Amino acid sequence: MKRRDLIRHIGNLGCEMLREGGNHTVYVNRAEKKVTTIPRHREIDENLSRKICKDLGVERP
Repeated sequence: MKRRDLIRHIGNLGCEMLREGGNHTVYVNRAEKKVTTIPRHREIDENLSRKICKDLGVERP
């Protein structure tokens, strides 16, 4: 899955960027009070994208 598609998906579900790290971007779901990191790679593995969505408490893409 493309990184930009994952970010668009979680953004549409209410998640927002909290801060930029060295190699990762930190996203937060304020409604669920959950935080996770997304690596800065063009492609993100399907298993990792499912885990990111699970960590944020949103539905899978």
